[in-house]
Amino acid sequence: MFGNEAWQAHISSNRHLKRTKSLGVDPNAEPETVSVIPGYAFCGLCSLYVQPSAWTSHLQGRKHQASIQAEIFRSGLENAQSDKGGITVSGTTDFGVVNPEVAKAGRTTQLSIGSTVTRVLKLMEIYTIDTRMRRQTPFTVTEVVAYHREPTISKPVLLSIAVKQSHIGRSEDRLVLAFEDSSTNSRFIIARSLSIIVGDASDHQALQPKVPYVSKTPAVRRPEKEVVPGEPAPKLGHIPWVVSLPKSAIPADLFGMLQNEEESLSSCISAIRSAFIPKALTTATYMLTFKYLLWIEEFKMDREMEQYDIPSARLQKQNALHYLEVPGLAEKRPSVLVGDFIRVRKHNSPEGKWYEGGVHVVRLEDVGMKFHKSFSITPSERVEVRFKLNRYPMRRQHQALNRDFKLVNVMFPTEAHIPDTVPGVRGITLHNELIAGNPRQLQAIVSIMNLPPGSAPFIIFGPPGTGKTVTMVESILQVLKKDTKAKVLVCTPSNSAADLVVSRLRKNLSEDQLFRLIAPSRQRKTVPEDIKPYTYIDDSGHHSVHSPERVMEYRVIVSTCVSAAMVFGIGIPQGYYSHIFIDEAGQGTEPELMIAIRELTAKQTKIVLCGDPKQLGPVIRSGIARELGLQTSYLQRLMNMDVYDEQQGFGRSSVSSSLSGTSAHIVLSSITRMKGSMAVIWKHADLQDIINFYLNSKHLVSPKYPIVFHSVKGKDDREASSPSFFNIDEATIVRNMVKDLLEDRTKRIAAAEIGVIAPYRAQVGKIKTLLKPFAAEVKVGSVEEFQGQERMVIIVSSVRSSQDYINFDLKRTLGFVANPQRFNVAVTRAKALLMIVGDPSVLGLDPLWRRFLNQIHSNSGWKGDDIPWDPVEPVDEAGGYDQAMRERAQEEMGQFMEVMASGEAVDDEDDVVVDRNDFV
Repeated sequence: MFGNEAWQAHISSNRHLKRTKSLGVDPNAEPETVSVIPGYAFCGLCSLYVQPSAWTSHLQGRKHQASIQAEIFRSGLENAQSDKGGITVSGTTDFGVVNPEVAKAGRTTQLSIGSTVTRVLKLMEIYTIDTRMRRQTPFTVTEVVAYHREPTISKPVLLSIAVKQSHIGRSEDRLVLAFEDSSTNSRFIIARSLSIIVGDASDHQALQPKVPYVSKTPAVRRPEKEVVPGEPAPKLGHIPWVVSLPKSAIPADLFGMLQNEEESLSSCISAIRSAFIPKALTTATYMLTFKYLLWIEEFKMDREMEQYDIPSARLQKQNALHYLEVPGLAEKRPSVLVGDFIRVRKHNSPEGKWYEGGVHVVRLEDVGMKFHKSFSITPSERVEVRFKLNRYPMRRQHQALNRDFKLVNVMFPTEAHIPDTVPGVRGITLHNELIAGNPRQLQAIVSIMNLPPGSAPFIIFGPPGTGKTVTMVESILQVLKKDTKAKVLVCTPSNSAADLVVSRLRKNLSEDQLFRLIAPSRQRKTVPEDIKPYTYIDDSGHHSVHSPERVMEYRVIVSTCVSAAMVFGIGIPQGYYSHIFIDEAGQGTEPELMIAIRELTAKQTKIVLCGDPKQLGPVIRSGIARELGLQTSYLQRLMNMDVYDEQQGFGRSSVSSSLSGTSAHIVLSSITRMKGSMAVIWKHADLQDIINFYLNSKHLVSPKYPIVFHSVKGKDDREASSPSFFNIDEATIVRNMVKDLLEDRTKRIAAAEIGVIAPYRAQVGKIKTLLKPFAAEVKVGSVEEFQGQERMVIIVSSVRSSQDYINFDLKRTLGFVANPQRFNVAVTRAKALLMIVGDPSVLGLDPLWRRFLNQIHSNSGWKGDDIPWDPVEPVDEAGGYDQAMRERAQEEMGQFMEVMASGEAVDDEDDVVVDRNDFV
């Protein structure tokens, strides 16, 4: 960082002048103003604050080096695009958004190459980069007047540029014009970008970013020296708590270590493992191990809240509340609930003084807060805003971990906890007759009915569509029938999964028998209509819980894992519930599941877990917590034990049941196991009419193959300061797919039987916008929202389509799209037809996706852009495709820069990079 005098000296220095010349930029640059953070250095190239101790390693790191290469290329490209040497190139080479039918027929434009000097200048070469690299391009260039290659002041050289493309998506290329100045025997290059977007212009107009995305410069929060507490919102739900909630703040020594995470993740993990994490997980080490993992995760979650900080905002006072407009609130980015707190600092106030506002009102785009009575502000004054993490779920998990819990059969079961015999399945009257023909489901139900006290948790597991939840629901009903005194608690990690369980149980249980316990913070409008009769609303209009006496009268309580805290929090004793069932058990963290298990389980309690360890695991934000074991669910940890290992033969049917179907379409069966770790790609089913529904239909590329991959090169956009991506090109294709499905009179389907999965909230919103006029009933959501659900047709939009191959980061770009568990869920939600829309040049960098796309291509399910690799070539399981792509991009960049350099100063004709006779 420089003062003004130092800056002037810097830009006059030989080092600066030499550097700017090599980059092709103006040396007389204005200094960039950045906020000074004590104790940190700022890298302007990477827009990153770095601790001084990490400065050297940052400069040598891949991110910084890639930023240098990208800046060199950007500057070189900017120079190449400039008119020079007396030559001017006029005319548009951006075809804009073109209707697919028009693009298929072809469009042309014209370039005029003129001269502003009298000396002889000759156009030596014309080519596009893709043609030179032997890649396909939709662009062709021809001379309007043959053999006229010497532009003059009065007679320009005219070039015709044509483009023809038959599918939706984007195409880009670069036109290179090489000139020779015979008076100086020198050459120079002028380039122009060629581009076309084939799609619906109205879609692009409606969905384009209203405010261009501006990347936030990563900042470091200054200390909050004084915080004036605000007035919290009235307690929601009037819950009669009898158990206090611990604070469980992050220990100072751990907090200090976590501060070094960005310097070196590996060394931070090593230090924390050595200082806090025991070598073995045992009954004695269990509590502290998971408490530290929770604190690590909380630290990361709190840090991620910083991305939503607002450096400058205004507050609008309405009665007793101050309202703040929050960008991204409608998308829950950030998620703000009534009862949360937001901190603000007036710009003209002392540096460390903050006011905390209790959130009383949450609307679509703003929140209403109540501050301390000493807080005052005018409409013109601005404030800095910080969002605070809601620690309630974390504190509930700490509360469960604090419980003195020593039931070995629950935490660390052994062979001694396995029932001696496997009961027979005769004499059972089913509520769901469809189960009668499935012996594995029957055996699981009977085993659960006869599970003795002190048993290891019973696990129902299996791939999607094999009836895990159906089996669990039938088991609950059979337990209630067999034992009139039985009381059942059912928990799930998500509200949607809990709602699904209630929707199935309500067919056999009355409102006096079944209670759906919902947190007060959940809005009433988000609860399905068929579930509402099973809930309780208090006098204030919020969800709540009945008195302990009334709660104990219900035979079945259904809640999320976190909301189960209300059950013991109002005084329901340990062991009151004879059975605790947890559906989608692999989706929650172990401490999350322990809220119900450790607080409400006694010796006689029977525990049943239901889920698929090879599908969605818990979402863990911290790489450290993930590495140290928090990502391993309770379900997975138990199944890794010998007692659940089928190879050990410990009478598995008495402690677990693997469900699978008995028949499936032959094509679908052939791709059920692409790799052991991938579990099942398509579900087994007995209902052939459903499986075969779309065979031979117009929606398939191959008549007998019910999977379609629509290859498209799109563009991932972001809006304003939102970190969420969307892709207009893919959204258009998805809309067209849905429209075609609903308009098909030979294969009639309701909109509610179609599901669209997208990994980003922004894309979910854009697709909903396009579908709202004619197909609002189509469910559009994230992978997590489809866990445990199925649709006749599933359409997946993968969204990402990186244009920056130099700075490409596979982990950040694909992220959970390439996560094996999320992959499994995404491609196993469809009963009859799976359609995927994505950019193979990005998806194919991940071995998992590459293998899947190869199979689709080999089965002729591919449409759109060609596959950009050899699909017959074996997939390298080690990956490395992203690194190879970066290297190719850097090589091409280097070649282009060489062309630029040789074009500007070449004395020997043999040194010319381009061939004079090569013309496209």
